[in-house]
Amino acid sequence: MKIDLLKYKDHFSESKFWEKLGSYAKKAGVKAVYAALLGYFVLKSPDVPVEDKAKVYGALGYFILPLDLLPDMIPVVGYADDLSALVYALHAVWKNVTPEIELQAKDKLREWFGDDINPSDLFNGE
Repeated sequence: MKIDLLKYKDHFSESKFWEKLGSYAKKAGVKAVYAALLGYFVLKSPDVPVEDKAKVYGALGYFILPLDLLPDMIPVVGYADDLSALVYALHAVWKNVTPEIELQAKDKLREWFGDDINPSDLFNGE
């Protein structure tokens, strides 16, 4: 099943993003949070083309919605569709993920999860 992420881009807002990510960080898991943070920092980069930002806005808008294909309230699997949407968008825009963006995302992860986050345990755009 393919999700049309662009229809969710209007649901993205910076305040809703940080609210959702902060409240569900540990439930969603480190990889989902890392994917969301990479997307967020891609959006903040002035060098990213508008077309690529639109894909990320769509994925983050989908992530923010509480009632999507698999509602977030369902333990464990509720975030599977969110992570899939985020990974799909990141794959499409991976050429824009610079070492600086990765560092910003990892720094925020360490802020929330502590210094015991192992960067080698996170996906590397593969």
